[in-house]
Amino acid sequence: MPTPESVFNNPYRAFLFDMDGTILTSIAAAERVWAHWAVRHGVDVESFLPTIHGARAIDTIQRLALPGVDAEAEAAWITAAEIEDVEGVAEVAGAARFLKSLPAHQWAIVTSAPRTLALRRMAAAGIPEPDVMVTAEDVSVGKPDPAGYRLAARRLGVEIADCLVFEDATVGILAAQAAGADLVIVTATHEQPIETGHATLTGYDVVAANVDSVGLIRLHTI
Repeated sequence: MPTPESVFNNPYRAFLFDMDGTILTSIAAAERVWAHWAVRHGVDVESFLPTIHGARAIDTIQRLALPGVDAEAEAAWITAAEIEDVEGVAEVAGAARFLKSLPAHQWAIVTSAPRTLALRRMAAAGIPEPDVMVTAEDVSVGKPDPAGYRLAARRLGVEIADCLVFEDATVGILAAQAAGADLVIVTATHEQPIETGHATLTGYDVVAANVDSVGLIRLHTI
């Protein structure tokens, strides 16, 4: 694992971004929907809500192994409800500006959200739509499996080892590590400090990206 400092000013072929909690905040909206769902199914809300972040809805529901529950149908209900509720969804500080500064063919979003929900939240937060976006429908197994990050790198035509991943949640961090990418943990939505050997970033208002003459991107503080 690189030292936290080494990801800054290190050359990369592409930047890969998680969505929820990394480039935008949707915690309040997501927890409203999931809390309602949990009550309806007799699931303890307080212990359940911390487990929803970063994972696909269907994986979260299947993990509970509730008797008689159709995970696909319930995940579709969650998605529809989340599309309706974008109150409080907003960009992480400086995210839209930062993403717009990157070459279009050198960044991607890798999210556990379905595509329709991802686009809805991005629009609400003013986040630009990338040329490459890997969503829940694009993988058979969600994070912490590395498939999504590896797929994004392939679609961008680069090696995953030449990518820098921006993540916030444990399952996404594990996915990035398993994929073999360098990692920055965005802490903007963390209520508690995180103990990690990875680089951390409070928001995008404190960084910029430079592209050199051969197309390599470097992240640096400003």
